[in-house]
Amino acid sequence: MKPIAFCTAIALSLMALPLPAWANAVTVPLRRVEASEVSDFSTLLGLDDQLWEANGDRAALLTAIEHSLAYLQTAEAAAAYEQYPVSGITRGRVRRSLERFRQLLVDCRSAAELRTAVLQEFELYQSVGSDGQGTVDFTGYFEPVYQASRTPTAEYRYPLYRIPPDLEQWARPHPSRRQLEGEDGLRGTQGRLQGLELVWLRDRLEAYLVQVQGSARLQLTDGSMMSIGYAGRTDYPYVSIGRELVNDGKFREEELTLPMVIEYFQANPAALNTYLPRNDRFVFFRETTGTPATGSLSVPVTAERSIATDKTLLPPGALALIHTQIPYPDASGTLIPRLVSRYVLDQDTGGAIRGAGRVDIFMGTGELAGDRAGLINTPGELYYLLLKE
Repeated sequence: MKPIAFCTAIALSLMALPLPAWANAVTVPLRRVEASEVSDFSTLLGLDDQLWEANGDRAALLTAIEHSLAYLQTAEAAAAYEQYPVSGITRGRVRRSLERFRQLLVDCRSAAELRTAVLQEFELYQSVGSDGQGTVDFTGYFEPVYQASRTPTAEYRYPLYRIPPDLEQWARPHPSRRQLEGEDGLRGTQGRLQGLELVWLRDRLEAYLVQVQGSARLQLTDGSMMSIGYAGRTDYPYVSIGRELVNDGKFREEELTLPMVIEYFQANPAALNTYLPRNDRFVFFRETTGTPATGSLSVPVTAERSIATDKTLLPPGALALIHTQIPYPDASGTLIPRLVSRYVLDQDTGGAIRGAGRVDIFMGTGELAGDRAGLINTPGELYYLLLKE
């Protein structure tokens, strides 16, 4: 997978972005490319024909564009673009590009017509990738739906926690995961987290995965639905338990998927005591009263149309084109990888998404989205589209 051979990056909902430190970047993250430099480029731009299928998602893409346009009006966007190092990429140009692409989506009647217009009106900037040659590693993330209870029971034992009101005053280094919740994940109510319990889950790995994903929808025992989102975290780097399993020889990196990790821990539940405490980053939550999953730009993310990248390198809110493999169910429900090119909006980031060679695709909410996200572990390419000047 990448640096995180597990599930995905954390969707850092409502987290303020730091000012980009472009001066520390080793290389410029994007380079402008001519269509002639990309093999079969005209075909590449025409592959997003799902937009014109009977059940196409043009409306979803238009909604995602509106979310990016709303972000670009904020002071946070102004600060993010103030020092952007790639010549010609400005907040104003990104906004104009989105507005024009939105109009093309409304006016064009086919993928071919849209492709022709994009080739005529837009320039492309390719991510230099992880190797300087444009290779990007793609993964997927999702918003899970799990069973939960507002009160602890013999079945529902694993809490998720509200953010401590005095977290900013905690001495550093912050307490480790083991110190906060114990090796078995059940000791949090006996220490600094006592009284901060928000909701209880019945499966320890599910509770951990909510911390990895950063948001969730929870089906409560009383029949109601609860939504939660990221509220803060302890000050530790993210450690992937999937990577740790690979390091310990449990899996080869190329074979690792989220379903395989879940299956491993179901067969070896005691191993959770070994591997989960290796990730000291601890995530806190707040109830979000049914609002959609939200990315690091504080706007909702859209299934298969929002991506997470390293926002210290790549342009937030911008229109992009991804070229990689995404699994889709066939007639029997089996998930089969399909080569796709899809227009997306860069609207999120994550603790494990670092460098110009990592992209996380938001796959939506629920079990199927999770199954599909867990199978995305493929190389590809990433382009940003900007109006010609």
